[in-house]
Amino acid sequence: MPTLSDRTQTGISAVLRGDARGWRSRLLFAGPAIIASIAYMDPGNYATNIQAGAGYGYKLLWIVLLANLIAMLFQALSARLGIVTGKNLAEISRDHLPRTLVWVMWAISEVAAMATDLAEFLGGAIGLALLFDLPLIVGMAITAIVTYGILIFESRGFRPMELIIAAFVGVIGLCYLAEVLIAPVDWAAAGIGMMTPALPDSMALTIAVGIIGATVMPHAIYLHSGLTQSRAVVRHDADRRKLLRFSNIEVVLALAVAGMINMAMVMMAASAFHQGHADVAEIETAYHTLTPLLGAAAAVFFLTSLIASGISSSVVGTMAGQMIMQGFLHFHVPIWLRRLVTMVPAFAVVAAGVNATQALVMSQVVLSIALPVPMLALLYFSSRSDVMGAFRINRLLRILATLGACVVLGLNFVLLADTFGMPIPFLD
Repeated sequence: MPTLSDRTQTGISAVLRGDARGWRSRLLFAGPAIIASIAYMDPGNYATNIQAGAGYGYKLLWIVLLANLIAMLFQALSARLGIVTGKNLAEISRDHLPRTLVWVMWAISEVAAMATDLAEFLGGAIGLALLFDLPLIVGMAITAIVTYGILIFESRGFRPMELIIAAFVGVIGLCYLAEVLIAPVDWAAAGIGMMTPALPDSMALTIAVGIIGATVMPHAIYLHSGLTQSRAVVRHDADRRKLLRFSNIEVVLALAVAGMINMAMVMMAASAFHQGHADVAEIETAYHTLTPLLGAAAAVFFLTSLIASGISSSVVGTMAGQMIMQGFLHFHVPIWLRRLVTMVPAFAVVAAGVNATQALVMSQVVLSIALPVPMLALLYFSSRSDVMGAFRINRLLRILATLGACVVLGLNFVLLADTFGMPIPFLD
């Protein structure tokens, strides 16, 4: 498990003792939520957000906002678990749950990790292939080499990896800031769409579940608890309270940025495609359509952000996969082997001739169906006094987290009912 450098840990200890103050000292605590936030801007988001904006304009922005709020709550709880217990969610599950249940949770989490990496890996490869006019398989090979190169930095500790991921977040954010400045966004309609819940039809439901799956990520919930579990030497509960305060601030800021980027994706697609190009549902089509509509710069910004998203989220997904396997099974595999195994589904999809964007969307639906496992486990352990002690979450947080989990479970149930042809009264 990577650690922080002695210098960084000394600085964190000084802040906890009250010997160091100021915003620069506070930056020492930044990192875990930034790494986790990249999971909320992965290529799966691009696929679902393009479909949402092109097909329904601004009407599904409320789902993006709701998903982001749920994500904030559960990422904060995940960080809390790691800070208080010194263990990640997978380790806590292994220690406290029946062995059979642990194996089931691990299996579901591995499927989710593979679905995650499918979206991330394909997204980066599609971006490279389109931007540089390469065969998709070549884009995949380049993505594999670059992500493995970045993963090597993990052996040098958390800080280099945190800085690299933060740089990728900056690139994605700047690209989408440029996009919303270029695109003729209807801000009044966007505001209405953000505040007015609506699911016009069953396809909107499928996309909504995909947005939930692309935004609230199972592997990010596991990962965040691991990134905070050994970050600082904690002497007593007062130190833990300070760490929790810094962590909560970072979660809100990092995921607010991620949420704004997701909303910008939907708004760009709505403004560019909804009137006259509502059938745009693929990343490749979106790229080729953007050039005549908004200009070459918009198309280049779009692909640049997609490449940054695919590479960085694939790195983070591999880190999470390692943590999930080690936590549940107490079993470690070399990073190159983990990277190789998680790439297999992506190469299989391309070899089988499956539409890449459709594979991205369906991977997000798989993630949404797998999501209740870590969500319910996190809620369960965060509510237990024997696990969290004085830091057990209060009744209000339990209610909010339960409502968030119910939203996800409810959407999943409705999606499955629609898939199997059961009548759903509120859908056309």
